[in-house]
Amino acid sequence: MTWNTADIPDLTGRRALVTGATSGLGYETALELLRHGADVLIGARNPEKAAQVAQDLTQASGREPAVVELDLADLTSVEKAADQVVKSYDKLDLLVNNAGVMATPYRQTADGFELQLGTNHLGHFALTGRLLPLLLKAPSSRVVTVSSFMHTTARGIDATDFRRPEQGYSKWVAYGKSKLANVLFMLELDRRARAAGVDLLSAGAHPGYAATHLQAAGPELAGRAFEVRMWAGVNKLVAQSAAAGAWPSLYAATTPDMPPGGYYGPRFLGFRGAPTTAWLTRTARNPALAERLWAWSVEATGVDPTLTVPR
Repeated sequence: MTWNTADIPDLTGRRALVTGATSGLGYETALELLRHGADVLIGARNPEKAAQVAQDLTQASGREPAVVELDLADLTSVEKAADQVVKSYDKLDLLVNNAGVMATPYRQTADGFELQLGTNHLGHFALTGRLLPLLLKAPSSRVVTVSSFMHTTARGIDATDFRRPEQGYSKWVAYGKSKLANVLFMLELDRRARAAGVDLLSAGAHPGYAATHLQAAGPELAGRAFEVRMWAGVNKLVAQSAAAGAWPSLYAATTPDMPPGGYYGPRFLGFRGAPTTAWLTRTARNPALAERLWAWSVEATGVDPTLTVPR
């Protein structure tokens, strides 16, 4: 498969929301969507930073995005952001669940969940559920959920992981579980959309190894300056650019006639290059586990996504 951003079709008239769009993969995803005619909303936790990024995106693309204040680690913020979008727009064609944290020291979300699962999965689960009525008003809408090849390190997940205590905490184990949750959610959303007969496509992507601030964010939070410098050096040696890392997400978001439930990543050993179909573990493809995760997520967030066409 050969693909680059020149293959993205005209997106005029389509509206997209990209989470985590103030840097890295999210910024590059939002930029290409704008360049190809989409109306883009950028979800961001920091309003001041988001305002500056919106200016940068406008200058780079010639089109101005809208800003939605959104903190995925706070379910009240997720509810407010979704309400704002639902009240402001008549449809949403594309949701890119991109934002995330990686290998952070032990922290809890505003609602008491382990930070990585709470942000990477539960925040996006709640956001998607609250935006489904708007997504289902658009013809051929899509939800793209960004995972990682690190999902392959997780051998399972259960409800106790949501509120795992600090004792015995492993930041990399928690990250792997959060990325497994992303894939399980993506595939279960696809199954439920097809069973309901709605015109919604759920797909997933991973960026391979891309140079973003994600690698340094965890060490910065822990105050580990040496690790920050180490990751900077590793990125220079082996990582592809954030722009290239966004290609699988953009491919999943924009390619016409995309099969449902597809998962895409870089073609060269899963680390870099043009997007292609990516490998999923047997655990990630377990529908019974995905169904249980969905039920646990409904209980944790209080959001029960409804896949029926609005009248």
